[in-house]
Amino acid sequence: MSIEASNEVVEYRQLGRTDLKVSVLGFGAAPLGDVYGAVDHAEAARAVHIAIERGINFFDVSPYYGLQLAEQRLGEALVGKRDKIVLASKGGRYGLDHFDFSAKSMIGSVDASLRRLKTDRLDLLQAHDVEFGDFRQIVQETLPALRRIQESGKARFIGITGYPPKFLARIATQVPVDTILSYCHYNLLTTNMDDELTPFAKTNSVGLINASALHMGVLTERGVPAWHPAPREVHQAGQRIAELCARSGKSVAATSLRFALDHPYVSSTLVGMATQAEVLANLRLFQTKSDPALLAEIRATISSAFNVDWPSGNPENNA
Repeated sequence: MSIEASNEVVEYRQLGRTDLKVSVLGFGAAPLGDVYGAVDHAEAARAVHIAIERGINFFDVSPYYGLQLAEQRLGEALVGKRDKIVLASKGGRYGLDHFDFSAKSMIGSVDASLRRLKTDRLDLLQAHDVEFGDFRQIVQETLPALRRIQESGKARFIGITGYPPKFLARIATQVPVDTILSYCHYNLLTTNMDDELTPFAKTNSVGLINASALHMGVLTERGVPAWHPAPREVHQAGQRIAELCARSGKSVAATSLRFALDHPYVSSTLVGMATQAEVLANLRLFQTKSDPALLAEIRATISSAFNVDWPSGNPENNA
């Protein structure tokens, strides 16, 4: 897509039963916190600006990303543009091994996030990576605290995020939430988000957000990052998919993102972006369509690595 690309190509969907309409391509702001390597501050701001100009209106961040740096940089970039977007952040996870899902933590966290983001309210406040918490605390303390924050006007809607789809559904059956963010469970390597979580969300009109359509780096030309928790068979399957896409003249990243954007119920798929070039490349996907023949070849080459999960969070939350 050229720099002259118009906003009209971007698609929007209702976020569950909320009154929010979000771009099906969402801006994942984690890279603004130097999570995947140092980024140029000014270029990152330009990426945010061009995303808004071209029609991306859903931005998701967390105090965990870059240890508050991503929120800080996004807040600076949004000065004068806050009312043009749907802004989501999180609370409960603050470091690699730092979790606190207490009511006190959530209340203090949202105030700190608002200061960094230079705004007086979030459109969506989420409990971050709930599988690292205690089920009873999440249900009895964390989510009620988020509802109190909502009632105060500091957040319009509340949700949960995490890795195990069944655990996310289990929480949401106990305490109603407005949105659920699932990651690494709907892309070329897995679709098991649809086994239980998607039907639950659809039946209950819960907004469903998909993240990590590149399987946290497995579905990229550069290959699997050293820290990736998936089994070796998943890493190898990702390499086979990348080679198959290359032989077809396609980018594995673009192929996986386009596949994710085709999901019939997901309101928005979050993609990490930090440069103008990345924003425009992702917007170019709206001018493409998935190739059914290529997708069939990909599925055949994955073999037993399809729908393979790995442990995340507390063991009891992965059952």
